[in-house]
Amino acid sequence: MFYRPEDGHGLPHDPMSALVMPRPVGWISSQDAAGRRNLAPFALFNLVAYQPPHVMFAPTGQAGGRFKDSLNNVEATGEFVANMATWALRDAVWHTSIPAPSDVDEFELAGLTPIPATIVAPPRVKESPVHLECTHVQTIRLPHVDPDNANHVVIGKVVGVHIDDSVITDGIVSEAALEPMARLGYLNYTRVTEVHAKPFPTWPPKKA
Repeated sequence: MFYRPEDGHGLPHDPMSALVMPRPVGWISSQDAAGRRNLAPFALFNLVAYQPPHVMFAPTGQAGGRFKDSLNNVEATGEFVANMATWALRDAVWHTSIPAPSDVDEFELAGLTPIPATIVAPPRVKESPVHLECTHVQTIRLPHVDPDNANHVVIGKVVGVHIDDSVITDGIVSEAALEPMARLGYLNYTRVTEVHAKPFPTWPPKKA
């Protein structure tokens, strides 16, 4: 099949999220100017640069033109933490996706433990094995089908990294031990259970 996004796909559900997958889940903790905590997962999240490291998460537009608390908080304070969403924490990640009012603390709602970051003000999720402390670099505003709304790409520079020692083996972070959670299409999720190493090819290519 072929379709133009603006014309519609004719399927019972939008297939787009099933066409770019799996996607890491960014579990973003932030706080507003008054220090009220927020924690939310984002299915549009990734590492976008190595040196220095930068990550992005993309808050999509919401009905009525209301922007997500994570976006508002990061733009107000300039800081956030990307906590790794693991398969063991999948239920807690799911609970923090609730569209709660801005004065609701998702840490409390999901029974999670906030612990201080080292450099930035927003707290980390203690139960998560990896935390990336970030400072806000740029927000890119993208168009939305609703002219009164917008999509955003929030980019942050990683200024501090926390890795639980239990997932480091022989100096290497073990993906299998972490079991990162990933988003698939629709309402589906998966986890990393198999890892295969393959070095990059060299030039000129070697003959088989």
